[in-house]
Amino acid sequence: MEFDQILLARIQFAFTISFHVIFPAFTIGLSAWIATLLGMALATGRAAYRDLAAFWTKIFAVSFAMGVVSGIVLTYQFGTNWSRFSEVAGNVVGPLIGYEVLTAFFLEASFLGIMLFGRSRVPAWLHFVAAVLVAVGTAISAFWIISANSWMQAPAGYELRNGIAFPTDWWAVIFSPTFPLRLAHMLAAAYITTGFVVLACGARWWLAGRHVAHAETMMRMALGILVVMVPLQILIGDQHGLKTLEHQPVKLAAIEAHWGDEPGSVPLVLFAWPDQDAEENRFEIAIPKLGSLILTHSLDGTIPGLKSVPPQDRPPVAPVFFAFRVMVGVGFLMLGLVAVGALAWLRGRLFRYGLVMRVFAWTWPLGFVAILAGWYTTEIGRQPWVATGILRTADAISPVGVVEVATSLALFVLVYGVVFSAGVVYIARLLRKGPIPLRDHTEGMGNRPIAAAHEAERIAAGAGE
Repeated sequence: MEFDQILLARIQFAFTISFHVIFPAFTIGLSAWIATLLGMALATGRAAYRDLAAFWTKIFAVSFAMGVVSGIVLTYQFGTNWSRFSEVAGNVVGPLIGYEVLTAFFLEASFLGIMLFGRSRVPAWLHFVAAVLVAVGTAISAFWIISANSWMQAPAGYELRNGIAFPTDWWAVIFSPTFPLRLAHMLAAAYITTGFVVLACGARWWLAGRHVAHAETMMRMALGILVVMVPLQILIGDQHGLKTLEHQPVKLAAIEAHWGDEPGSVPLVLFAWPDQDAEENRFEIAIPKLGSLILTHSLDGTIPGLKSVPPQDRPPVAPVFFAFRVMVGVGFLMLGLVAVGALAWLRGRLFRYGLVMRVFAWTWPLGFVAILAGWYTTEIGRQPWVATGILRTADAISPVGVVEVATSLALFVLVYGVVFSAGVVYIARLLRKGPIPLRDHTEGMGNRPIAAAHEAERIAAGAGE
């Protein structure tokens, strides 16, 4: 493998976006969780909901800040490493990113301050409304980002003039063919990711015998959400696969490591080692006809194979194949865990099974792993195109040298390693401390979220927690 500027620029973008994608996904779910807690506090008057909302707002503040910082870096890379992409696709993608700033970011910025600082300064109902609008803002942000990315996957509503894309139908651009299901898939992933973080955090507190009432409330609410969202996500994923077959058949062939183009039933490949040079799978374990049943909902359905296109038009098969199986494997693991938890809950034994609680305590990374695996499947599977049928990735690179790209990549690794490690360690520290009843120290708390977090730690330490 030759480390030229194209590969290094791709590694740099993959590295930075891998950090970025997990924080917005987490904050999308977390903002909805906080708004739900504040709504429950308004409806019931229970102090536990207010305690939990105040606690998770601190986690949200740190996560939101890291999401914003990591997102800014991505836009700079369009100018430094991918200037040709900006030139060819900027007329379409640029306005979509601009709409995200004008709608989502302004909405979040307008009400984020009330959500973070207004707990004791505005009426409870206004605090709740601010939290709802922040949650809506994070979802709108996802709307525009996924819209831009979906257009790059399956472009529509444009025309090429001298190799430059110009929008001709903005509705077709925004709602490109794969957009609705991709947006639903991403939002569901965000809510599920937060649900498992809340579930795991509650299980850890419960096992440690700390904040037991808060932990049981969190686990019941998280399981209630996950029981609905996990099966729904699998259904959305199935429909998303059908849409991918319709508009990106080569990507789907890479996902399934399906090489042949002859008509006939397609097996489901459970495991294999795709050999791209030999155009075949090694050590393959497959179930006959099941691939056709899943992908076309027919035992005799046929899908185009990788050999239907020239080798230079095929994505790297092995990473797409394995990333997809990681995502699906984690998804079905989630389904099993949720089913066990729901059954224990229905039998009134959720808080009696120590083994179940110990397993739940380690489920917090599942959503992040699934999101990263799904993102790699989507983005690597689009190769060799950066905008399908319009611009190849190799033609989108800026006139930069290997040394410049390698140097900036090394700096990103160094800075991200320090900054985000510190942020994650700080979040983990807050999670270990847990909530502090607001009625015990409403006065004297810091005016800023980070200051409040420090104050919370100080009080918890003084209480011996």
